[in-house]
Amino acid sequence: MIKTQESLTLEDVAVEFSWEEWQLLDTAQKNLYRDVMVENYNHLVSLGYQTSKPDVLSKLAHGQEPWTTDAKIQNKNCPD
Repeated sequence: MIKTQESLTLEDVAVEFSWEEWQLLDTAQKNLYRDVMVENYNHLVSLGYQTSKPDVLSKLAHGQEPWTTDAKIQNKNCPD
């Protein structure tokens, strides 16, 4: 039986942290996360993944945290 393959997306291989979890990471862990996410995105692009670079990767590439101020405020004010 032949199975059709579904396209892999960045969301399939991405690891997401909440704002609170991100604050617990040290600098080396944040840098590793950035490097791995950018590498995963580049691998997908090399395989034909057609999309613009997600905002989170652009922010990480520029040394910024992957959240907006609004997201930080929301996460602080809305406990699970």
